[in-house]
Amino acid sequence: MLQLRPMLLTFLALIAFAGNSLLCRAALANTQIDAASFTSIRLLSGAVVLWILLALRRREHCEGGNWLSALALFVYAAGFSFAYIQLNTGIGALILFGAVQTSMIAFGLWRGERFTTAQWLGLLLACAGLVGLLLPGGAAPPLLGAVLMLAAGVAWGIYSLRGKGAVAPLQVTAGNFIRTIPMALLLSFGFVSQASLDSAGVYFALVSGAITSGVGYAIWYSALPLIKATTAATVQLSVPLLAAMGGVLLLQEPLTLRLLLASLAILGGIALVVLAVNCTPFSRKR
Repeated sequence: MLQLRPMLLTFLALIAFAGNSLLCRAALANTQIDAASFTSIRLLSGAVVLWILLALRRREHCEGGNWLSALALFVYAAGFSFAYIQLNTGIGALILFGAVQTSMIAFGLWRGERFTTAQWLGLLLACAGLVGLLLPGGAAPPLLGAVLMLAAGVAWGIYSLRGKGAVAPLQVTAGNFIRTIPMALLLSFGFVSQASLDSAGVYFALVSGAITSGVGYAIWYSALPLIKATTAATVQLSVPLLAAMGGVLLLQEPLTLRLLLASLAILGGIALVVLAVNCTPFSRKR
């Protein structure tokens, strides 16, 4: 059972991750800020906060990270923002989370990991839930928004895989955030004709970058050494549900039957894959 400190840290990190979806959707649906500006401000403020955190730990000379990981982080952040122009909070978070986990599981299979029957059933259930969510129909999310969020999820999966096992994850994350700054500026320049800012939108972007991204990642990396890897993977299943609840309560978004059923299939399937690791060899090579 989780002790109080890691439990509190984990809970705060999950709230921060769900908060990213809420803040982005609220900004793009209810303020005048454009997606490119939101992305740039989020990445810039996240880089500043992470740099400050490292400086407070006497690691002000950030040499972590690399350009390929930074590119994956940028693609995630940009796809995330542009997708939330069209998607509701819960649907966006569910597509993102499903794409992240599915891409990471697929990479494991490609590397030669073996699945049990239960794990294969879980993966098929998760994929079926994702397909069911995206099928055409009255409650289906807009296609462009869904594709952009899928791309964001795959990019985040790649970013996570590249950073797996990092000795100094906070320093690596700060280095990657800093490297995204020129990419973000190029994005804003490319969409300068559509640029639009207001105080509320800028505030949401700053909070998303500085608090729910920068501080949120710092809290998560503080919690990770204190909990099991399978526990860390499993508790993240709550993020789309927290985001959906926040969208319903704070943004008056509808909670559809399709979203509920897809959530059960996707999150339940991934949970089956992850939890089976406790009982079976997950990474035996062929």
